[in-house]
Parts: sequence; structure tokens; C-alpha cells
Amino acid sequence: MKVEVHFFATLSLYRPEGTDGDGVTVDVPEGTSVRDVILMLRIPPGVECLRVVNGLDASPDQSLVDGDVLSLFPPLAGG
Repeated sequence: MKVEVHFFATLSLYRPEGTDGDGVTVDVPEGTSVRDVILMLRIPPGVECLRVVNGLDASPDQSLVDGDVLSLFPPLAGG
């Protein structure tokens, strides 16, 4: 199945080699979780990121389905 992954700010460092822009489409097996995609993209466990699937907050254990859009953001601070 295909999942679109968008990288924001400093997380763009983990975009697969040879890809351009803010997003990339990846082929993953059925039952793949948000955590599985993050590991597949080689984002180190110590790198914090906010996860959003189709515009809604997502847990690392959330299963993805074909056509989902996973957006990864670094933690935001401000005030």
C-alpha cells in the first residue's frame, strides 16, 4: 500500500535520499504503523516528532491504510 509522508522543518533531514520537496510516497505492507514508518525512515528514537495522519493527531501505534498522509513535525514551542 502507498502512504504519503510529509516532513516539516528539521525533520526534512530524514527525507529519503534522492527525493525532493516536503513529501514522499512510500510503499509499505498492510498493517504498518506510524512507528514502523518512522523506523523505516531511519528517524532515531531520540528525535521527538509530532505525528499527524490525515490532519488528526496520531499515536505511534496507529495503523495506516492505503492513501493515508502522515505528517511529521518537530515539537513546537512558543508563547
